[in-house]
Order: sequence, then structure tokens, then C-alpha cells
Amino acid sequence: MTEYRNPVPTVDCIIELPGERIVLIRRRNPPLGWALPGGFVDEGEPLHAAAVREAREETGLEVELVEQFFTYSDPARDPRRHTISTVYIARAEGEPKGADDAAEARAFPLAALPKELCFDHGTILADYLAYRRTGARRKL
Repeated sequence: MTEYRNPVPTVDCIIELPGERIVLIRRRNPPLGWALPGGFVDEGEPLHAAAVREAREETGLEVELVEQFFTYSDPARDPRRHTISTVYIARAEGEPKGADDAAEARAFPLAALPKELCFDHGTILADYLAYRRTGARRKL
């Protein structure tokens, strides 16, 4: 019998805080580095619920999802396996505190985001910043 190998669904959350800041986490597990809060979708869990749950688990923030931004599916986006990430834009109040898979959570001004990010999160944030400037979404 043929074994089917399918991509794994994940979510990521661009959390906007007052003062034009974005929340990033420093990952506790490999691959190490800064990343958007997010993770794997549990079986039976809607994508939007997974985004809210992962944001809460990793940052301690209660987020309000504003919109579904884009879905990223490059097979090389995660070195561990092929994942498909649906990215949400969210808003929150307060200061993030790293927990669960996040060794640290920090709010960064948009003008001072770390250059080295895990996965394809640099691409995601570049797309987000372009979207904020122009209103145009990533082209397929």
C-alpha cells in the first residue's frame, strides 16, 4: 500500500501592539532564533482558533484576529518538514511574556525588527510591511 505524505497545517500570527510594534518570540526549540508566534494546528481545530491559542500559549496575550493575511506553502519554509502556514494579522494590548515553546517574547518597533528570522518569517514580515505601505497583497 502506498504511504501518502502530506504537508502539515500550521498558523502564524502577526501581533500588532500599540506604538507600531510587532510581537516576536525567541524559539526554545530548534530551529532556534526569532519567529512569529505560531505552531501546529491540532486535529479538529479550526485555523483561526489555532492562531489565537498559539498566540496565547507563546506570548500570554489575548489577541483579536483582524484578518487572514496569506498562506505560505514553500516546501522548504520549515527545515523539519513540509508545512503550510496560514498567517493572521491580530491586535493585542499589554506586554508579551514568553512561555510554552517561546524562550522569550518581545515587542519590536516596525523599524527595528531583527534581520535573522526562522523559517520564512522574514519574507512574511516583508510582505506584511509592503501591505501596510501599499495595501497590495503578495502576488501568487
